[in-house]
Amino acid sequence: MTTIRVLIADDQVMVRQGFTVLLDAEPDIEVVGQAVDGLDAVTKVAELGPDVVLMDVRMPRLDGIEATRRVTSPPGAQVKVLILTTFDLDDYVYEALRAGASGFLLKDASAEELAQAVRVVAAGDALLAPNVTKRLIAEFSRVTAAPRAPLKERVGVLTERETEVLSLVAQGLSNAEIARLLVVAEQTAKTHVSRILAKLGVRDRTQAAVFAYETGLVRPGGC
Repeated sequence: MTTIRVLIADDQVMVRQGFTVLLDAEPDIEVVGQAVDGLDAVTKVAELGPDVVLMDVRMPRLDGIEATRRVTSPPGAQVKVLILTTFDLDDYVYEALRAGASGFLLKDASAEELAQAVRVVAAGDALLAPNVTKRLIAEFSRVTAAPRAPLKERVGVLTERETEVLSLVAQGLSNAEIARLLVVAEQTAKTHVSRILAKLGVRDRTQAAVFAYETGLVRPGGC
């Protein structure tokens, strides 16, 4: 069994300790460290090499958004960031997604929801249910700036089929749903998604969806 290594970054000691107890109770998850603020998180990611960081947004010295940007931006960075928030779909979440986060989780989530979120993010899959993912990313697109030209140029590296698959990923469809829609095997859909992530240099489906909206490939409310 592969163990998922987790770092918890939050300036509230009770949150850090509580999440540590909950996650360490899972057979496939290990909390390898705790960070008291954003700067501490950046340092400990470099030191400990966790697979997933649970990152609070509002922290002293360096907030979770900038900390997320710093740990996910280096070439070859594999760490996934799961943003912790007390507010459903607040503006900080959109900025965190743009900074490189893979998803978000409310702090009042149950132990089961917390553990499952860590597993999903570690696997590079969409954190949220497809309909929620679509709503979240569409709203993210609505409140952000116009598509950036350098990103639009990167769409050109995709084949026509890969571009089609990317638009479906951005709409929140799973591999199985994409396969049914395109009348291909699920493994074929999975292969397309893997190639898209590699070509675009993004870590997971969430960042691929953000890319699709920022380039204008997909627009809020539909393709």
